[in-house]
Amino acid sequence: MRLDKYLSENIDYLSRSKIQGLINDGKVTINGENEKSSYKLNGDESIVIYYEENNESKNIHLPQEIPLNIIYEDEQILIIDKQPGLVVHPGSGINDNTLLNGLMYYTKSLSDINGPLRLGIVHRLDKDTSGIMIIAKTNFAHTHIAQQFEKRKVCKKYISLTWGLWDLKTGNIDKPIKRKRSDPTAFTIDNMGRSAFTSYKIKNSWRYISKVEFMPKTGRTHQIRVHSSFMGHPIVSDNKYGGGENRVKGFLPEVSKELINILHIFNRHALHAKSIEFIHPKTNENIKFNAPLPDDFIDAINFLTEKYG
Repeated sequence: MRLDKYLSENIDYLSRSKIQGLINDGKVTINGENEKSSYKLNGDESIVIYYEENNESKNIHLPQEIPLNIIYEDEQILIIDKQPGLVVHPGSGINDNTLLNGLMYYTKSLSDINGPLRLGIVHRLDKDTSGIMIIAKTNFAHTHIAQQFEKRKVCKKYISLTWGLWDLKTGNIDKPIKRKRSDPTAFTIDNMGRSAFTSYKIKNSWRYISKVEFMPKTGRTHQIRVHSSFMGHPIVSDNKYGGGENRVKGFLPEVSKELINILHIFNRHALHAKSIEFIHPKTNENIKFNAPLPDDFIDAINFLTEKYG
């Protein structure tokens, strides 16, 4: 893959033109050497980017009082239950009302190893995905936890409502994911993409909809949503990957009406980060945290149970 294309697909807070400018200015090195934007990567290079936010960019990301559901806190980490609809950090034209702005208001103790746009952010959830997140308060904690993610030692579990009845009660989805050329905000299965591995377990089924527990081993953007859709069972109310109102077309009118009621319960895709388990950076103890199902999940499950048993 070309150097500029690889960087633009993996650094979402810099535009492709900005990345090309950095390369042209000699601020990107490969194994210590400057190369052109068209340089073809083979996968084992060391890439270093010399980039600093200007003062104007730093000043627009200000602390804001945003409700945070804090599950746990000590001197090293924060564990939060992120509400749906909250963007994790500024980027792509979004400068405020993000989780980062709320964290900056709540505490001055946030890791800065990833720069001012990602203070404390070790990993992300999609805007409309709710649930558990780890926030690093120190660079030591950030590095320690990031290494656990890289080595796939962090155990994450998600709960979702998906369309249809799955053939197998448990299974694995091992399919690489790549950003779509036709839509840079979406991803698709592609053998030339980055490896992505997700295990799943069916927890319950109601005729047209299944409650599924997903356990991703990798952390690709939209991974669970893409994998679930690939299996023919897109996540309920996930318009981007085939789980929206078009999914209910073809059913009898009375059935369609009931299924649309389910969609209307959710103002977002039905995906919730249920739990996370990792090694505490200071105590080296294995710790696990859980985020309870939000109200929209509870309402939908109660509706399905009442209608379909």
